[in-house]
Amino acid sequence: MDVAETKEYCRSFSGAREEELGYPRNILSFSVGGKKFAYFKTSEPEQWRFSVRVSSDRYLELTDQVGINPARYMHRFHWITIVDVGSWPSELVRELVRWSYGKAVSGLSKKAREAAGA
Repeated sequence: MDVAETKEYCRSFSGAREEELGYPRNILSFSVGGKKFAYFKTSEPEQWRFSVRVSSDRYLELTDQVGINPARYMHRFHWITIVDVGSWPSELVRELVRWSYGKAVSGLSKKAREAAGA
């Protein structure tokens, strides 16, 4: 699953919103109801590094692998960064995005979930 396919997958979720934030953040984020569930860095030297939130159990397992790092500034909330999303199995990336989306939706009020269609 390359960068373009990962972006398309993130867009496919109900109520997903894509927003590009320029300098100084330089990220392309995906959110639902105002809660972020995934993002890409858009500037060098980290261009197209992909970050998602994971469960605390998966956080330790995943960050022990080469190519997956704690997400800068977000690691305390169990966010990870996949250095090269194309080098990981598509099903793993989909699973991580689905979980992160579900976590974002679970933090929304009932009214916000309904408004997002989630």
